[in-house]
Amino acid sequence: MEPGATVWTCHFDFADALEFDPQLRRLMTQEPVSRVRMPYGEGDAWLVTGYEDVRTVTTDRRFSRDAVAGLDYPRVTPEPNLQAGPISLMDPPAGGRLRRLIAKGFAPRRVEGMRERAQHVVDGLFDAMEAHGSPADLVDHVSAPLPLAVICEVFGIPEAERALLCSRVGAMTRTGPSGREEAQRAAAELRAYFGALAAERRAGPGEDLISALAQARDGDEVLDDQELAGVAVLLLVTGQDPTSYELVNIAYTLLSRPELYARLRERPETLAQALEEFLRFIPFRKEGVGIPRVAVEDVVLSGVRIRAGDVVHVSYLTANRDAGKFRRPDELDLGRPKPAHMTFGWGSHHCLGAPLAAMELQVAFGTLIKRFPGLRLAVPAERVPWNTNSIWRHPLELPVVW
Repeated sequence: MEPGATVWTCHFDFADALEFDPQLRRLMTQEPVSRVRMPYGEGDAWLVTGYEDVRTVTTDRRFSRDAVAGLDYPRVTPEPNLQAGPISLMDPPAGGRLRRLIAKGFAPRRVEGMRERAQHVVDGLFDAMEAHGSPADLVDHVSAPLPLAVICEVFGIPEAERALLCSRVGAMTRTGPSGREEAQRAAAELRAYFGALAAERRAGPGEDLISALAQARDGDEVLDDQELAGVAVLLLVTGQDPTSYELVNIAYTLLSRPELYARLRERPETLAQALEEFLRFIPFRKEGVGIPRVAVEDVVLSGVRIRAGDVVHVSYLTANRDAGKFRRPDELDLGRPKPAHMTFGWGSHHCLGAPLAAMELQVAFGTLIKRFPGLRLAVPAERVPWNTNSIWRHPLELPVVW
């Protein structure tokens, strides 16, 4: 049968803890460039699963994110991704200017300053958990509040305004047609808030990330207030839920395999490399697809011809399990060398907040292992409750004792 002749119906709703989706595995092994039909959107799409093919789609200008604008593209959620700002749809070279300016806000010196702020937040959360006493829920005490608290600290958001921002982010990330108007209203409110904050910090800069972005220059280029506001909203939204869920997923994986926790406790200098392997290994989304691209001319991938105008999704989850790239990809190897994982994306749409997320994970787990060396699950791993009602896979609670 000709490749692509079969159209696979893909609901991508597998939610057995952190086990790998058997449908995704079947596609990546049997038909790595496959034709798929998703629950929402018009028509079919291609799903590209291999590491090298994913890298091609995310870096080759024959595949366009900009061409997706306005399309009712095949997807797994009822509404298109509403939180994606314009930068999420920009193709090179247009998006390159913004990304270069944003990268200056994440220069090594800036990230180290953010580390100090993150450490302050982490210490406060662990102080509260210790005061609460054993047992405690790691989700409630750490993984749920930490990402928003860190990014607000890094942005220099006053304490009194953080709850409002949190509620607006929650409105933006709800799925379903009934929440569309509220999501659009929340997005507009956040853009207005950060637009005003950008103008204020430009006039009187501080040591926060908003000030750094307001002062960033690439030759004569700068971010205007609305561009800066869009970037801030994107970082706020995308830096909250994914980091929160990765935190608790990594904690679950460590504590359900106590020998791994013991290894990091005994060799804390290996933490950064271990976290990269956790990020590669853990399938923290159900489907691993997001905003697709459109082929702007015919392209052949792994012997399959994709026609101009076809919608193309990539799966970073399957790329991270590609046996042609990673030795024994289904094993968790905390000493695994490169190549790099694709959990933060690839190419011109690599996650803007990846340096902040990576730093946050290092601070959180470095502190956890030091302060709670005897940490363990308070219930058997099979009794940990899991989210099954969204695209994210993560424990709803993670009771721990020490």
